[in-house]
Amino acid sequence: MKTMRVLRLVVHARTREPVLLLGEEDGDRCLPVFLRRAQADVISVGTRTEEDPLLPQDVLIPVLAGLGRKLERAEITSLVDSVYTAELVFDGDTRVPVLPSDALAIAVREGLPIGVADDILDDVGQPISQFFPDGTDAPPEKQLQDFKEFLADVSPEDFGAPGSG
Repeated sequence: MKTMRVLRLVVHARTREPVLLLGEEDGDRCLPVFLRRAQADVISVGTRTEEDPLLPQDVLIPVLAGLGRKLERAEITSLVDSVYTAELVFDGDTRVPVLPSDALAIAVREGLPIGVADDILDDVGQPISQFFPDGTDAPPEKQLQDFKEFLADVSPEDFGAPGSG
């Protein structure tokens, strides 16, 4: 399992679907994840602060605390037929399967680690330079333009298993 960081949240030009680009914390590969719009809206707000109005999923953490449990991280665990699966991981390694969009929205909102299975990155991970030829240290406007140009020619099916499409 590789720890990831959020690189960008953009809208796919052709489908108008939101896409979250995750990059390896200690590596040069990245992974685009197509999201549902409601969860993309949550991710766009960013990490929750004390001043933020509460969103519906913000009730999860106090409910867990009331039950004596703690949410530790979100993981994208597999890719089957071009569809990711995900789990929320709680203390004691208790795992609950959830939609990837939900797992990522909760992780970003709560500032939790995000993991991606090694085999997913091995199969469909892309070099960050493919998305950001000028690097992730380039000005945000240039990074966004580079990423939009890449996304103009891809679809979710392009990230299926090698040889499947």
